[in-house]
Amino acid sequence: MVKKEKLIFNNVLELVGDTPLVKLNVVTSGFPGSYIAKLDSFNPGHSSKDRIALYIIEEAERKGILKPGDTIIETTSGNTGFSIAMVSIIKGYKCVLAVSSKSSLDKIDMLKSMGAKVYVCPANVSVDDPRSYYEVAKRLHKETEGSIYINQYFNSLNLEAHYKSTGPEIWNKTEGKITHLVACSGTGGTISGTAKYLKEQNPNIKIIGVDAYGSVLKKYHETRELDPNEIYPYRIEGLGKNLIPSATDFDLIDKFVKVNDEDSAHTAREISKTEGMFVGYTSGAVVQAVKQLQETNEFKSTDLVVLVFPDHGSRYMSKIYNDQWMEDQGFFDAQNQSSAKSIEFIK
Repeated sequence: MVKKEKLIFNNVLELVGDTPLVKLNVVTSGFPGSYIAKLDSFNPGHSSKDRIALYIIEEAERKGILKPGDTIIETTSGNTGFSIAMVSIIKGYKCVLAVSSKSSLDKIDMLKSMGAKVYVCPANVSVDDPRSYYEVAKRLHKETEGSIYINQYFNSLNLEAHYKSTGPEIWNKTEGKITHLVACSGTGGTISGTAKYLKEQNPNIKIIGVDAYGSVLKKYHETRELDPNEIYPYRIEGLGKNLIPSATDFDLIDKFVKVNDEDSAHTAREISKTEGMFVGYTSGAVVQAVKQLQETNEFKSTDLVVLVFPDHGSRYMSKIYNDQWMEDQGFFDAQNQSSAKSIEFIK
């Protein structure tokens, strides 16, 4: 990675990585220990997926798999697609993305604005359904001459990218004092790659994965069996899965915590209003998991807990930061109310 002390960068790709750690002061007030957010929204593409997009594409170039003018194809809930589109622009590749319909309109519009060809696929179909974004991406790859399929869910380079960047950054910036890592698990690359590096430095560091209700990851971690009865629709993007990604190393994860859509949405909004960090849905999920864990006395006063905040709140303006969407989901009640009262129109 290029060091950020450099005054002028050749292109935005030199800004990938080396994102800041910032202390949480309000949402974890009264919790034992110290809580630090890893703000990966400071990547140029505003998410942790910049790391894997750049790393996987440059590895493909190094191996001679990618040639100028080729097409890069991927399945994505939005963030990986944006990162691939950004890298493709700089490096001169065409970008084709199969996107889950669960992705926010903001994300889909961003992908189009970055020059990607976007196929929106139904979210609530089985993995092997020809309409699923997995199968659509595979079909497009077969039909497109001179294309590569990133396949982040089953690509070991996903894990390797975080092993070589996110893990060392956290270890060095906490001066080796980290005791817990809490991170959402989707493809599993972030949590697995980071965990691999951290546990090599100190095997006592506890790795906690965050999963969604409606996803199979937590139960698979505990039983090593995929239970289809666990699968049902949920709203959080980039978290959980209805399949088992090989990019997830379950042996490196000590435990999983499940969070629900509603609590995670409100917690994301709380972070924005109390910490001044405009965060995405999964960042809310990570803090929600920490809230649930501290209720079971998971943390001690001497602990240093690092939470990965994967992306930026601007990607969820039509979802969790939209009062109408929140109301449509039934997420407002006497305790959590609309922010509409914050707006006053002068006539």
